[in-house]
Amino acid sequence: MQLKLHAYDLPLAHTFTISRESITSQPTLVVELTQEGVSGYGEATSNKYYGFTIERMARDLAALRPMLESATANDPAMLWQQCQPALADDPFALCALDQAAHDLWGKLRGQPVWKLWGLTTDKTPASNYTIGIDTIDVMVAKMNEFPGWPIYKIKLGTDRDLEVVRELRKHTAATFRVDANCGWTADQAIAYAPELKSLGVEFIEQPLHRDAPSHLHQRIHVESALPIFADESCIREDDVPWCGGLFHGINIKLVKCGGLTPARRMIAEARRLGLAVMVGCMTESTVGISAIAQLLPLLDYVDMDGAVLLAKDIADGVRLDRGRCIYPDRPGHGVILLEQGTDPLA
Repeated sequence: MQLKLHAYDLPLAHTFTISRESITSQPTLVVELTQEGVSGYGEATSNKYYGFTIERMARDLAALRPMLESATANDPAMLWQQCQPALADDPFALCALDQAAHDLWGKLRGQPVWKLWGLTTDKTPASNYTIGIDTIDVMVAKMNEFPGWPIYKIKLGTDRDLEVVRELRKHTAATFRVDANCGWTADQAIAYAPELKSLGVEFIEQPLHRDAPSHLHQRIHVESALPIFADESCIREDDVPWCGGLFHGINIKLVKCGGLTPARRMIAEARRLGLAVMVGCMTESTVGISAIAQLLPLLDYVDMDGAVLLAKDIADGVRLDRGRCIYPDRPGHGVILLEQGTDPLA
């Protein structure tokens, strides 16, 4: 296989704010793997919180070029096993490589990846649309800009969280989810949950910091009126067993765990532990979103609106119609790159 790297800066339609940062654009890296004249694509965004830059990912991947040139896309899971030791400290780069290998694998076989896994897309969960932190008026306007979605995820972690949800509820009958992004205390989570439930919120995502003592996570798990999902507390495969008994469900991010290959194992382990399963996205292009879509038949919930938040996309593939996933009639992940990025190592 031949490796090519594309760097982009994805412009956002609006400033996107969570409890720890605001962004107006999102740097991202797309991996292209080519075999027999066919290309597969995978993506990983940069992330200050986890310390992964485009330059770091590009260097780590370029070091694998000799090995990749002698490898094939016949077995993406085996390729992941071969590359993981070299990328053990860079799961973001490993994710982009793993996605590209799966996309290429499906394209070479003329089938969507979900079908090659033996899945069907007859019944898949709808995605939420995410409302970032802003003034209440702006948050209402952002929601009204995308009317008719069945679910909205509201980013919280402010001094007016209940007021925000109360006001948004006046403008839609849709289901709500809330994500505190580690911005609450245990007392706040427990105190807010009954009213949030009455306002049509179905679950709370990551109220406490990942490093909060286990007994505080357990207290919320027992006392909360709403289910609690782990996000920052569930990064790698070995986090899943720890989440059992402390959370009601987990939110898997492909870049954090290292791609589709480990995500499938995390889903299986979560099922064994009785945890609900969600896969979430970063603010990313259709390349990464199309990879997430292959997992939909395995999930209870999904947050795959990242490309909807962009002012301009760089790829065509899976798309959302008011939360409903529309698969392209193409093999692999169905991804076509619309423009060439810059060389991140130039």
